[in-house]
Amino acid sequence: MLIEIKNLKKSFDQAIVLKDISMTVSEGEVVSIIGSSGSGKSTLLRCINLLEHYQGGEILFEGHNIIKYPEGLNKYRTHVGMIFQSFNLFNNLSVLDNCVIGQVKVLKKSKAEAETLALSYLDKVGLGNFVKASVSTLSGGQKQRVAIARTLCMEPKVMLFDEPTSALDPEMVTHEMSFAKEVSDRVIFMDAGVICEEGKPEIIFNQPTQSRTKEFLSRFIN
Repeated sequence: MLIEIKNLKKSFDQAIVLKDISMTVSEGEVVSIIGSSGSGKSTLLRCINLLEHYQGGEILFEGHNIIKYPEGLNKYRTHVGMIFQSFNLFNNLSVLDNCVIGQVKVLKKSKAEAETLALSYLDKVGLGNFVKASVSTLSGGQKQRVAIARTLCMEPKVMLFDEPTSALDPEMVTHEMSFAKEVSDRVIFMDAGVICEEGKPEIIFNQPTQSRTKEFLSRFIN
């Protein structure tokens, strides 16, 4: 098992954000987490990457508790890439340099090796003609693709996407539902900090069993 989450609990002061979350992710599996704003989706992702510390439960990566990861936190994070809603790019650097700097500084690759891999991934995301452009000149969708290419360059074992289509479509939530239905092996519906329902996308979207899932999806699917 690649990731195993057991009875995870997270609070901000008195506000309970995650309540006894348990789930698993296998290698190669695409899992989409859907739910309203404030349901705990982003907090869960940030806990998996240890950008947020949790108060209860545990997260295992390849069988190791991530808080006590044998090779340390920085090494763990090289295995778990994250695409943020705000992209977190270096606006003073070019598209290419954004994809090179982490490989050189963290993975200790040569600049030539890093550039070769970066050019390959930038081409795959359709930005091969923008490698010398400053990130500050790009659209939101283009910045998102740079962020994806940059994460792929680090060759992680897991990629976490926080609202992956938010910069690509003004009808954000509807688009994300279609995206989740199309690409996922499994869909998890979260509400008020708990997992209400999970299963194959065709079941969750077409035959949900929980009333909260039905109510949420009724807003976007006719």
